[in-house]
Amino acid sequence: MIDIILNKTSYWMMGKGPDADIVLSSRVRLARNIKNLPFPSRADARQQLQAFDIVERAVKKNNNMRGSLILKLDKMDPVDKQFLLERRLISREQAERGSHGGVAISENEKISVMINEEDHIRIQVLYPGFQLIEAWNQADAVDTEFEKNIEYAFSPQLGYLTACPTNVGTGMRVSAMIHLPALVLAKQIEQVIKAVLKLGLAVRGLYGEGTEASGNIFQISNQVTLGKSEREIVNSLDGVIRQIVNHERNARQLLQKNKSRQVEDRVYRAYGLLSQARTITSRETVNFLSALRMGVDLGILTDIKRSVVNELFIITQPAHLQKMAGKKLSTSGRDVFRADMIRQRLAK
Repeated sequence: MIDIILNKTSYWMMGKGPDADIVLSSRVRLARNIKNLPFPSRADARQQLQAFDIVERAVKKNNNMRGSLILKLDKMDPVDKQFLLERRLISREQAERGSHGGVAISENEKISVMINEEDHIRIQVLYPGFQLIEAWNQADAVDTEFEKNIEYAFSPQLGYLTACPTNVGTGMRVSAMIHLPALVLAKQIEQVIKAVLKLGLAVRGLYGEGTEASGNIFQISNQVTLGKSEREIVNSLDGVIRQIVNHERNARQLLQKNKSRQVEDRVYRAYGLLSQARTITSRETVNFLSALRMGVDLGILTDIKRSVVNELFIITQPAHLQKMAGKKLSTSGRDVFRADMIRQRLAK
């Protein structure tokens, strides 16, 4: 069933939306639990199955999730789990969890609902570009529908009760994935990150907690969920991201003005390697794609779509390559298949 989404382009990869040349995606995630059921880590098999059934029934009644694909992860092949992780549809923790977990995925992959992750329910909404408020409105609509059919674990004093204390309150994590090559080239990125951390925000890589910011891609999110309203959290992060976007845009303008030849050289070298390489590693690919995307966004490369580059960031990952190849591949085999696939995509 997972092959249904293999050849689809996720909604968030489309390269559209406000400030899409810098902000790859906007994400809102809500953590919820079912009243009178232990958290997944404390629940026995019967209780985990009970939670799964409750959430599955609620998904099927949710107007925002009509036609969703519902997958059970229990006996799923590790490559398939990694595929869902690479596609940002499940978390690293859920991919590694052996209990009765699952995920419901909307038709365009805009909405996914993780079941029996750290919490019973993790509602996630992913939008392309800088659309934090729009993503929050969508997540709120999904959550409101769920509340009609599920009684949440909730405290009038604390808010939504969650397995991890850092999520208690709104249970909300808001994040933006941003591409900052100019700030990195201008050696201003450390200063920006320090300022963000001082504001109590988290800076991570493409796949969230525990991942590095390769390819000049950074994921910035809130850490505090207690004592603030959902709107306050969204508006606060929205303001920070807006400032970072302006800094990156200014840095790009200065690079084009003062170092246009060097920028063009970096872009065309990356394009040359990606379009001609016969074997290429995952790390090399991500770094070259970063330069390629900068070239597209600055108008240096006019015959490549941003959506193609966004998609290549994901489909060049190990599990995607093996799913496309239809077999398990060694590391060297993946490097060869990756290079072949990139050449074909760019040739189009």
